[in-house]
Amino acid sequence: MTTRVKGGAGEEMHALVERMYPLCRSITGDGVRATLDIVGEHIPLQVHEVPTGTQVLDWTVPQEWNIRDAYIADGTGRRVVDFAESSLHVLGYSVPVSATMPLSELRGHLHTLPEQPALVPYRTSYYKPEWGFCLAQETLDAMPDGEYEVRIDSTLADGHLTYAEHVVPGQIADEVIVSCHVCHPSLANDNLAGIAVATYLARALAEQNPYYTYRFVFAPGTVGAITWLARNAERVDRVKHGLVLACAGDPGRLTYKQSRRGDAEIDRVLEHVLRASERPHRIKEFTPYGYDERQYCSPGFDLGVGSLSRTPYAGYPEYHTSADDLDFVSPEAMADTLAVCREAFSVLDRNRSYVNLSPYGEPQLGRRGLYDSLGGRSDAKEAQMAMLWVLSLSDGEHSLLDVAERAGLPFDTVAAAADALRGAELIKT
Repeated sequence: MTTRVKGGAGEEMHALVERMYPLCRSITGDGVRATLDIVGEHIPLQVHEVPTGTQVLDWTVPQEWNIRDAYIADGTGRRVVDFAESSLHVLGYSVPVSATMPLSELRGHLHTLPEQPALVPYRTSYYKPEWGFCLAQETLDAMPDGEYEVRIDSTLADGHLTYAEHVVPGQIADEVIVSCHVCHPSLANDNLAGIAVATYLARALAEQNPYYTYRFVFAPGTVGAITWLARNAERVDRVKHGLVLACAGDPGRLTYKQSRRGDAEIDRVLEHVLRASERPHRIKEFTPYGYDERQYCSPGFDLGVGSLSRTPYAGYPEYHTSADDLDFVSPEAMADTLAVCREAFSVLDRNRSYVNLSPYGEPQLGRRGLYDSLGGRSDAKEAQMAMLWVLSLSDGEHSLLDVAERAGLPFDTVAAAADALRGAELIKT
């Protein structure tokens, strides 16, 4: 099964990425708020502000960081490194500095990628007071010895950590969470593409009548997810399934990273959908390193949350560099990621276990019009087998996904058979 994304969704998601791209995001600050304001133009958000110093599990909400300007200027006043050109040029969470110093002293505060000399790296120092600049090795090589003016106009002060939620109400209160991080600066794939896909996934679900309630969490990486968990610990048992979206727009094949459990329903659903779609893909086992799936899957919570990306983190040369730009992500890749999410949640929403109400012998399907309903269908034999398999495995212990996998049939065909049998009062949940 392949869900067709409405025309233009890929281009619209790319335009959303382009709008958010220039903003300087971090784990706190006005860049996060501005990003959420843009997302809020597409879906309604409930924005949460958590004060500095708040204890969240084993962590503490840090001070808020904001930046207005930063540069390195040579003796003529020319800015050789300029924050206005790219938010990557400043070490994230740099404390303010205003000084003049020789290049020999400045070098200790400069970050480059000698093996990728034309690219600017992305570096941060969230929890250790520091300042610095990120620049291309080629730029550094062209800087002569001498005095340089160094200025970072930033503030690091008590404030708030900001995150947001969007809820698509379902038929039941049990929840599926979709989480993405909003703390990276000008990096298009990691993770603006994830934010865009999550936004359009929420819009698509809102047009349906989903079985589960879907909660979208837009939060800074690590400390943001930990904050959400700390503030929702009393109701986290409602979360039955979850998916972290990251690196959703690059040209690589889709990659699904399993939950810590390894056999959670979301794991089985994503594996089934990717395999059935015949898309190039990779399934990875859980590791306690990566994105926020490791917070949701931590032993105390042990939620069934996996992670969907295209090329995984650190798996492509553009990762955490200035090459992760608007040209690196494509409308087609984001549309494909969105389509897989929609297909997976369609399966998840319909995956039930049934009980056969006529379990002694095979019920007569013909007199109930069930065979007649297959007349003229190109897949009539497949649909008939799906009915027989559903009846056979409707023992309250096997789900429709179990049926589809054991029978080697498309999930949609099995779900349609279950609908027909339920309508004829031959099975019930």
